[in-house]
Amino acid sequence: MISPLFSYLLIPFLIALFLAINMGGSGTGPAFSAAYGADLIKKSLIPGLFGIMVFLGAIIAGKGTATTMGKGLLDPERMDFVIVSIVLFSVSISLLIANLAGIPQSTSQATVLALVAPAMYFDELNSDKLFLEIIPTWFILPILSFLICFIIGKYIYKPIRKRGYTISKKVNENPFLKGLIIAMSMYVAFTLGANNVANAAGPIATMTINELKIPNEGNFILIMILSTLIVAPSFGIGSSLFGHKIVKKTGKEIVMFGRIEAIIIAFVSASLLLFASITKGIPSSLVQLNVAAIIGIGVAKLGAKNIFKKTQVKQFFGMWVFAPMIAFSLSLLLTYLADRFGYLP
Repeated sequence: MISPLFSYLLIPFLIALFLAINMGGSGTGPAFSAAYGADLIKKSLIPGLFGIMVFLGAIIAGKGTATTMGKGLLDPERMDFVIVSIVLFSVSISLLIANLAGIPQSTSQATVLALVAPAMYFDELNSDKLFLEIIPTWFILPILSFLICFIIGKYIYKPIRKRGYTISKKVNENPFLKGLIIAMSMYVAFTLGANNVANAAGPIATMTINELKIPNEGNFILIMILSTLIVAPSFGIGSSLFGHKIVKKTGKEIVMFGRIEAIIIAFVSASLLLFASITKGIPSSLVQLNVAAIIGIGVAKLGAKNIFKKTQVKQFFGMWVFAPMIAFSLSLLLTYLADRFGYLP
């Protein structure tokens, strides 16, 4: 007979797997859109490479963001199976809507706002962490991504392009260049694992410690690693289910990539995300960093008017606001209902 405790743990873990599948679909675009846009990788190979690198990133560099998501915003003692299930379910629904629309979405922003909802409801929000660290980073990093890529595109890449080097068949068909683009895509997936797997693994780890009454000190990292081992492989499943539609939008429909451009986009967006992960453990949006880098290169090539009037760009901005607000509103509503009907201690 299944124990009640096992049932309590099973429900949020299943929701976490569902969330990871949706995060995998959303994250495939920023990871492999550059390589796919440059016609260097078959779509059938993307989920496997993506899943492996996400897993490695989560295990090697995911400690900081997992700690933030598990203990940094809401009092860890509040993270029981009901609250964690509500948070992960709310994020899953918001990301599912974005994935069905084929719009790459910020899993980190949706998860943070889903955690903020019960924190505000119980008046236990760590406002310093949210308003002094997380939210400023959400604005600063995409702006940096855009500016860096715009400057590189306008003052380094464009002059080189005018001299014909970037359209040279000898340069573009160089095996080293092709391999470097694939390596950059894998690097992006690694940084995605370092930052975004924590969206599910962090709350799950804290919940497991609370429900099993395990001492928090010294055990959180071990439980987080075990949670990651369960959650991370589902990113590859999500990539298989949703990835092609999203990678096509970001890689083919915003702006056609040259191969050198693909390297710039991947390196800039991934490096900024890794910086946020390992320095402050701040959950940030790889999707937004990547699209900002794409737009930066695109504006340098084609001009702002030609890029920002594109329907796809407008859709991205709209969904970036819409999906996190769905996660927040649904999480707040479900927390209220759970409290109203006596499901919360």
